Amino acid sequence: MAEPMSRSAQKAQRREQLLRAAAGLFAEHGFRAVRLEDIGAGAGVSGPAVYRHFASKEAVLTELLVGISERLADGGRTVVGNAGTGAGSAEAAMRGLVDFHVDFAVSHPELIRIQDRDFPALPQEAQRQVRKLQRIYVQCWAEALQRYQRETSGNGAGRPAEGDPAAATVRVQAVFGLINSTPHLGTRMPHRLVREQLTEAARGALGLR
Repeated sequence: MAEPMSRSAQKAQRREQLLRAAAGLFAEHGFRAVRLEDIGAGAGVSGPAVYRHFASKEAVLTELLVGISERLADGGRTVVGNAGTGAGSAEAAMRGLVDFHVDFAVSHPELIRIQDRDFPALPQEAQRQVRKLQRIYVQCWAEALQRYQRETSGNGAGRPAEGDPAAATVRVQAVFGLINSTPHLGTRMPHRLVREQLTEAARGALGLR
């Protein structure tokens, strides 16, 4: 017989259910059109019960967008760290970063849509947190790309100017725009096909062999 969940585990599970419901509703209807009661109904709880987890609708949006920004920043650093520092590590890091971000974009297109449309609805402090985390994530990619360029310099792969931080940052931001197109691809595209095509296109844009 399975052990009964602790009260804290039940609370964490309910909170996650509320966040999933909120993400779907915000993505479909927009932040301003959704009420806390709608989020509760989506998670199978009463409106007042939502207040035991979140003080306001803005608190839900903050947890969604700050939370995913934290996961991306932490995950990017982990990917680069796991690639090591030996021969071929720069290419391994770049391939790992592409796979990591494609997996996020394919799995969570609703969060990309919310970020694009509802970011201005975040409280100012939360906006600053998200921007800071985004800068960390972009820098992680840009530094890894520059290291890859140095590691493979001289083979004429059409990469941006070697060692140019600005060029690397522009290239990375362009790749994010490409990968983050998943909310516009519709729901009928097979995930496998989307994943394969985005991965191939991103690798090509980064000059990966």
